[in-house]
Amino acid sequence: MVIALARRDDVTIAYERLGPPGGEPLLLIMGLGMQLLSWPDELCAELTGRGYSVVRFDNRDAGESTHWSQAGSPGLFDLLTRPRAVAPYRLADMALDAVAVLDAVGWPSAHIAGASLGGMIAQTLAIGHPDRVRTLTSIMSTPAPQIGRARLGALRALGIPPATTRDEAGERMLQVFTAIGSPAYPRDEAWLRDVGRRAYDRGHDPAGARRQLAAIRASGDRRPGLATVRVPTLVVHGDADPLIRVAGGHATAAAVPGARLVVHPGMGHDLPRPLWTPILDEIGALTAA
Repeated sequence: MVIALARRDDVTIAYERLGPPGGEPLLLIMGLGMQLLSWPDELCAELTGRGYSVVRFDNRDAGESTHWSQAGSPGLFDLLTRPRAVAPYRLADMALDAVAVLDAVGWPSAHIAGASLGGMIAQTLAIGHPDRVRTLTSIMSTPAPQIGRARLGALRALGIPPATTRDEAGERMLQVFTAIGSPAYPRDEAWLRDVGRRAYDRGHDPAGARRQLAAIRASGDRRPGLATVRVPTLVVHGDADPLIRVAGGHATAAAVPGARLVVHPGMGHDLPRPLWTPILDEIGALTAA
């Protein structure tokens, strides 16, 4: 893995570029507390095999990118009652981090695909920087914190105590995705453990996910902004997603003029391998348009 750094003001974003330099540019944005590793290597290889030049990166407060450690860890009560007061940044700032990555790789614009929090950042990018976005793919995401709220079991899974060793990190990753993953598809337990361990090695900061969550809650409802989006848009969701329920996908698609919604039965809050081909086929049809 060859990691490069994009810089913007006081922010450094770690990213990796894969595939042919002259391929269709595709920027992948991952979700809450996750690192670029959570875009599976084999999935990225399938994308590059389809002719895409792929960039995946660590959001701020994740992996090898800048961490806002000086801001501390927002408490649960403050997250629920006054997120704007405790959030050290907003989704708009995270979208500017994505712009910095585009600048670093020399892409005036790209196809943008984001999962979960990454979908929210992708939506924000399409609203605020439409000239940088060729197409938008929003996966298992929502346009507003109050839409598609998590089931209690999913929230409990996110509350599993943080790991203190790399092996614990592997087991925690498996526990979380056993609770929020796709009930209709088998889990790749070895891959989950491996990603958890490697993510721990690259940077373990449980408070970072809290700060990202504060950014989500402080950034409000994007539906008015999404109504202005004019790029081809695909919305992908699972009908069994317990973390961001399928109402989030329906609301996203309803907010963007002309958006296409694809709901996969039995898909939860992950990217099960049997669904890679149909999801990539949909992205291919979108980017070809």
